[in-house]
Amino acid sequence: MAKMAASVVVESGEDVFRKMFKFYKRRDPPPDLRDVTDFSSGAASGGKIVPVKLDPAAVSDEEAACVGLQPIRDWRAFGLQGYPGFIFISNPFLRGSQAFWVRQCLKTYPQKPNVCNLDMHMSPSDTQEIWARSAQALRTPASVKRQPKTLLERLRWVTLGYHYNWDTKTYSANSYTPFPADLHMLSVRITVACGFPGFNSEAAILNYYRSDSSLGIHVDESELDHSRPLLSLSFGQSSIFLLGGPHRQDPPTAMFMHSGDVMLMSGQSRLLYHAVPRILPALPQHAALLEELSCASALQTGSVLEPVSQEDWDVCSRYIQSSRVNVTVRQVLGPGQSFPEEPMSTLQTGDEGRVVGCHDDGNSGKRKRTCSNPVETVET
Repeated sequence: MAKMAASVVVESGEDVFRKMFKFYKRRDPPPDLRDVTDFSSGAASGGKIVPVKLDPAAVSDEEAACVGLQPIRDWRAFGLQGYPGFIFISNPFLRGSQAFWVRQCLKTYPQKPNVCNLDMHMSPSDTQEIWARSAQALRTPASVKRQPKTLLERLRWVTLGYHYNWDTKTYSANSYTPFPADLHMLSVRITVACGFPGFNSEAAILNYYRSDSSLGIHVDESELDHSRPLLSLSFGQSSIFLLGGPHRQDPPTAMFMHSGDVMLMSGQSRLLYHAVPRILPALPQHAALLEELSCASALQTGSVLEPVSQEDWDVCSRYIQSSRVNVTVRQVLGPGQSFPEEPMSTLQTGDEGRVVGCHDDGNSGKRKRTCSNPVETVET
């Protein structure tokens, strides 16, 4: 990989990012992962990792525990040379607390009135109870052959708060549902600890990845205020994340994202190209942390966390064994900003398998907007 990385840098006119994306996405032969930065072990090519000092007094231990986070002083936060404003926090969650957030992503957040990809080609009544209509099948032992994929397994994205319009690539005051209070509190605790007080969680996109999924090359630029950071949370299987520069010709840095890892993109890193070319099986040490459940007696007074029943976790665990969920939280409007006036809009519908989304097809050096699935899955 090191030889290839060196060669793509010097080739003028080449789309370096696309080449790297295809390299890590390929199945046969599998890519060499030795140059992928791993923050959990401190391994990085060329010594790019730099420690980031956070203010432990910004969030009290009690405030952190209320959302399932370790004390700030125990967080392992890093930056990357050449990426000012980028912060990577290696799994700051308390043992057992990830289960709650996984359950929220699978059981609670896909519920109406929130919007998901299934709404594009199914009636509202058919997407009303995604969890209830999927749970029994997902509890079926893996050794027992079962029928078509459940609704939960067919989820590709869910939007919260201001619902992103995949056609116009905009947010609108006319398409809004209340943002989940628990996810807002988690987001505020993290952003305050990273030096961004006053962050207002106004929109979130949840992406659901299967083992053969990928996320195309893109920039998150639809928010009206880019001075606020972009927050990313990962749960489940691991992935390779590519972080590039402001131009497609800029060679990206590859890094692992494991379950519980948090990324914050701000300042000069807020509008950088990025992508997820590959999902990888979680290493045993990361998978073991995910499988732990917090008991009710261990929960902090005033915590937004709730105990996850074994019945619910059986479903979550079965799903997450081969999948990854990523949550990106955004502040859409800056102080005093408002949306431009526009007529009431409706959701666009499409045929099954076609999800309206913003995806960069990776075939040119320009930002090409297309209506497609933001998370691509190769059906097998």
